[in-house]
Amino acid sequence: MSRRLVVLRHAKSAYPPGVVDHDRPLAPRGVADAKAAGAWIRDHVGALDHVVVSSARRTRGTWTLAAAVIGHIGAAGYDVDSPGPLTVDPRVYEASVSTLLEVLRELPDRVGTALLVGHNPGCEDLVDALAGDAEPDAARRLAVKYPTCGIAVLDLDVSWGDLAPGVGRLTEFVVPRGDPVT
Repeated sequence: MSRRLVVLRHAKSAYPPGVVDHDRPLAPRGVADAKAAGAWIRDHVGALDHVVVSSARRTRGTWTLAAAVIGHIGAAGYDVDSPGPLTVDPRVYEASVSTLLEVLRELPDRVGTALLVGHNPGCEDLVDALAGDAEPDAARRLAVKYPTCGIAVLDLDVSWGDLAPGVGRLTEFVVPRGDPVT
């Protein structure tokens, strides 16, 4: 069974005074971009079998807004023990590639398409590690920068449990942007 991994870096966050990094909310631009990311995923990826989201407020907010557009279960109101197609996992926050691989290897075999909502440098490092091959345009865009709301799509020919560096093919890298907030 071939699998697909979508890696979404959280949308642009705000920096309110006195708020610790883990609890930073989305900025107005982030709200618009998260919705645009959801529309892109809906239109270009389709159904998601499982979503893994960092426990940070900005990643949960990004997914909740994107999920509303996609028609998928959002992260609002769920804790780290949420069953079903959504996992809010604190290990994804500030994760290394090895930790992200560990998280993804735990996905059930039934999952064909998974989405990870995380942070940089973890998202970029993970995509770089997994992509043994790439569509030239996607690789070129990724080489420039993995900005907030960047979405990488990797096709995989291994089970989740066998996920390892070099096993994927980067097929898409896009950065959807929403309408400017006025």
